[in-house]
Amino acid sequence: MSQSGQAGASRSLVISYLGLRKAIGVIGVTLPFVLVIGKYLIEGPSIQSSISSYYHTAMRDVFVGSLCAMAIFLMSYRGYERKDDIAGDLACVFAIGVALFPTKPAAVDVTSLDKVFGFVHFGFAAALFLTLAFFSLYLFPKTAQGMTPTPQKRQRNLVYRICGCIMLGCIALIIIVSPLSRDSQIKQLAPVFWLEAVALVAFGVSWFTKGEGILKDREI
Repeated sequence: MSQSGQAGASRSLVISYLGLRKAIGVIGVTLPFVLVIGKYLIEGPSIQSSISSYYHTAMRDVFVGSLCAMAIFLMSYRGYERKDDIAGDLACVFAIGVALFPTKPAAVDVTSLDKVFGFVHFGFAAALFLTLAFFSLYLFPKTAQGMTPTPQKRQRNLVYRICGCIMLGCIALIIIVSPLSRDSQIKQLAPVFWLEAVALVAFGVSWFTKGEGILKDREI
């Protein structure tokens, strides 16, 4: 293959990876809005107690399908080192776990199996968010060996770190508010839903930025 052909193939590969990252970002940013609007149009207005609770609504297929698509994209992710690949594979497993093990339904008469599934679901969800925060705080800011970060790359690194910190903050707050009574004033505001929504948007912005959807390096 000629040098021009190799350069074209390499450029196509880079574009494909950037598109993959942007696709993951779009799913993360839009999922909370799609779930809320879809349920509103099909079943009427109401905010569920969490993003995962939309599994028990007419938006179940959208919720599961989005997580499975995200899982496939994450499995396809490749970075500078083996640890990047491992993180992508783990995030893929965690996303599938979140999709396949539904959260406990809001009904009072839940079965013991529902409770077990809910516990497993919570573990997968926590592991997924922590892995995604790891991407933003540690993996994304890295620069290829021997390369000098561009001004745009430094700006993107700031976005990654802010998004990672937001995700960690949301996880911490979810852990704090989750044990509260369902009848408490705070729980009436569906805090877990809003915290998960913010974390998903932060995750999406981070990946969309990684795909150079914003702050793209200037071509020389």
